[in-house]
Amino acid sequence: MKTRFAVLLTAASLLMTAAAYAKVEPQRHYSEIAKRLAAMLPRYHVLQQPLNNEISQRAWTNIVTYYDFDHSVFLESDLEKLAQHEKTIDDELKRGDVSFGYDIYNLYCARLAERIDFATNLLAKGEWNFSDDETYRVKRKDAPWPKTKEEAEDHWRRRMENEVLVQKIARELDAEDASKEVAEESSKELTEDEDGVEIDPKLTPEQNLIKKYKQYITVLTEPDEENVMQQYMSAVTRAYDPHTDYFSPTSKEDFDMEMNLSLFGIGAVLSMDEGALKITEIVPGTPIDLDGRIKEGDKIVGVQQGDGEMEDIMWQPIKKTIRKIRGEKGTKVTLEIQPRSDPNGPTRRVELIRDKIKLEDQATTGKVHTVIRDGVETKIGYIYLPSFYETMDKRPGDPDYRSCANDVATYIAEFNAQDVAGLVLDLRDNGGGSLKEAVLLSALFVHGGPVVQIRDLRVVQPLTIPVNRQAAFRKPMVVLVNHASASASEIVAGHLRDTGRAIILGDHTTHGKGTVQSVMGLGPEQYGSMKITTARFYRINGRSTQGKGVASDILLPSLLDELDIGEDKLTYSLPFSKIRKLDYAPCWNMTNYIPALAQHSAERLAANERYQNHLKNVGRMKELSEREDVPLEYEARKAMMREDRAASDLENGGKEKAKDDKNDKNKPSRLHRNRLRDDDVILNESYEILTDLVEMNGDAELPPSRIDWFNAILGL
Repeated sequence: MKTRFAVLLTAASLLMTAAAYAKVEPQRHYSEIAKRLAAMLPRYHVLQQPLNNEISQRAWTNIVTYYDFDHSVFLESDLEKLAQHEKTIDDELKRGDVSFGYDIYNLYCARLAERIDFATNLLAKGEWNFSDDETYRVKRKDAPWPKTKEEAEDHWRRRMENEVLVQKIARELDAEDASKEVAEESSKELTEDEDGVEIDPKLTPEQNLIKKYKQYITVLTEPDEENVMQQYMSAVTRAYDPHTDYFSPTSKEDFDMEMNLSLFGIGAVLSMDEGALKITEIVPGTPIDLDGRIKEGDKIVGVQQGDGEMEDIMWQPIKKTIRKIRGEKGTKVTLEIQPRSDPNGPTRRVELIRDKIKLEDQATTGKVHTVIRDGVETKIGYIYLPSFYETMDKRPGDPDYRSCANDVATYIAEFNAQDVAGLVLDLRDNGGGSLKEAVLLSALFVHGGPVVQIRDLRVVQPLTIPVNRQAAFRKPMVVLVNHASASASEIVAGHLRDTGRAIILGDHTTHGKGTVQSVMGLGPEQYGSMKITTARFYRINGRSTQGKGVASDILLPSLLDELDIGEDKLTYSLPFSKIRKLDYAPCWNMTNYIPALAQHSAERLAANERYQNHLKNVGRMKELSEREDVPLEYEARKAMMREDRAASDLENGGKEKAKDDKNDKNKPSRLHRNRLRDDDVILNESYEILTDLVEMNGDAELPPSRIDWFNAILGL
């Protein structure tokens, strides 16, 4: 009875929270933002398309699906009411009217509160029937919106039943799989559900879900007029193409920090947990790490800036609270902490001095790997590049200037000193970044010549590397890509492939983003900025990567390979096109070895049990991505989850490997862990292919440039 009573109290608390959300209104200067955006889009976008009814309809679809992507919140009658603006958004923006963006947001909050109130009342009752032959539809983006409130509630009933069922079966499978010792250890730890939300094993599934949805509605309905404006203007800009975007002042700050790989703060990764900000990760070498008094798992319940007053931040919007924690270098911030060791005890205050935080999760990393064959060691250099970053507000040579090309050059110098025989450049999951950095990176591997062609509204301009220079790395190399390698990654991969400098390994093709964006201010800083597609880029062979990507020379499929993703799957993406090929000559002949390398790799992988299991999981990922319904009958769902779990264990190297990774105190940053794993079956095969290439090539290096050859003849 006590547990049931606690659940009911929590549900009642959520009901009051959901019903009491504040309606949001636009600020006065948002009218001018809309006018300026409406004027600039047709003028500067590469399509040169007027802001008209077609764009209005696209923007309407974008904003509706942004808020209700799975068609589970709005009713059909709501859509009929909202449709009055379907062909008027263009005219409204031209006269500075942004009210529709706020009307749809406020309607969404009201409907979401109704849905979650219904769902949490069901959770509080805890009455489920897992024996009926019912299913839950997990893919709903193409489902019709419910006609009635009853239809909507039926979906949410099935949704809650599904989530409770998942937690119950997951605990049962854990108990089956684990030894008593492991089970006792895991019972003290938090795990995550399918949405990445922490699950406390001490709570019932219903209690966990009530907690989850209380946080869910708090975050989604937090009264943030700037964020509402951000989403509405982005819906309009993305009606031109998926990469044109509006940046509010805050989102522009986040964009700059991502490119600069730094910010000023305390050095913690934060998430909302029961109204407080939980410390989920502490970045090494940062103020919070060096101070030592705050631990992972502690919660921030108050923030004091400088010598001001301590502010209670419980259930406050997470974005606004994080902004209070950030600040100028050298300034003071005091945090009120609820220790993880005593969640019901007294809080304590910790004063910290803000400093620059290096976002090393996004930086280049590398290592030397040794391949041993018949007792002979071959040293291979490995570089993982997560993004093409650069410090936007500093120049080369300035203190704190950061460049991915410079960071890669540093690793190359180390590799050259160790006399590595070849290089694996890993661009998997690299979504792009600075175009300049892509050219500078390519320059490390060739003596000179064109890298990429840029076509804007007026001319086609090749971006070239001066020919009177030496490549920094002159040994054979392969480039690893997958379906998430995009933009600048495709420039580098395409250039190294077209010049014969490297062999491309990975998915059938890369993402397929062949457009260039420029950031333009809309006026005063409070107006924000616009990231707008102003040009397209083309390979030196004249082909765009737009929609097509860069095809791999040797297929080593990732779990993404068979998924329905890529540029051509994005809403309103630009089409593929071609222009004239540049006059260039390949600098080397690496691609000549592809047939023999592919044959050797296929023979090797045919006998590789882990790789064959990986291939099965690639096909399984496709099946999972196409799965539209799941059973709500207990035994059928348990069998499905057991099969899914077994496939995951095979892909990740087994439970013991996962346990070892979890207990590794010296593990690298989260983003780099999987890329540095010794059991990465794709990476390991890339080492083998590169070793084959080195042996076939006779340990030769990139031939000298024509200028180097001419100077050698003259004795210069």
